[in-house]
Amino acid sequence: MRTLTRWGAGLATLVVAVAGTTIPAEALTVTQAKTAQTRLNKLGCTAGPVDGKIGAMTQAATVRFQSANLLSQTGSLNSTTYSRLLASTAKRCDVRAVPTRTGSGRRIVISQGQNWVWLVDGYNRIVRQGGMIDNPTYLKPGTYTSGPKCGRAARIRKNTDGARLYLNNFVRFAPCGIGFHQIPTYKSNGAQIHPDWLLGTNYRASHGCIRVSASMSATIWTFAATATRVVVIR
Repeated sequence: MRTLTRWGAGLATLVVAVAGTTIPAEALTVTQAKTAQTRLNKLGCTAGPVDGKIGAMTQAATVRFQSANLLSQTGSLNSTTYSRLLASTAKRCDVRAVPTRTGSGRRIVISQGQNWVWLVDGYNRIVRQGGMIDNPTYLKPGTYTSGPKCGRAARIRKNTDGARLYLNNFVRFAPCGIGFHQIPTYKSNGAQIHPDWLLGTNYRASHGCIRVSASMSATIWTFAATATRVVVIR
């Protein structure tokens, strides 16, 4: 699912199962909200402070949980999501299996459905994984190879959008300008255009590239120093 309801006063119903009924967001108790936030944090979903307030950071964490647990990515703690969240079988957000339909061997795997990326070595071991932001309008499913494209360099340490942003640790893998890079930073002050906790959701869209955290971009820079297969799935 690529379009999610955004939070706001009177928007997006948050429900939990109580005696066979549902409770709208405005009636959710502080204790219930804190329970959800605590559990999300324990599962590596990054809900932020346990303050009993269901804000944007908790919503993003809920999307990551829903994604990891193959639930509809609504960003709402509906009865199904809340129940799964508290279950002993709940899957972590930050540790996920590589999708089976992506082949084998050394590769980088991108799941646009999960908003997630895996770096896999030649022994099919996960080197690193984490959330991302992309734009499937531009980047289509398929198999690519990192390297120079259209006469442009394979890797650029401080790439630019031609205006006010840097695309640090840019690693090209698809024609002509699509690659991995850190969340864009402002040239003026070095700040990212959005926080890391939005990674793993579709609350932002790139211009075709794969945005990742600064540390993940540095890992990809090294991992894809030579031609590396990149598998993109929906």
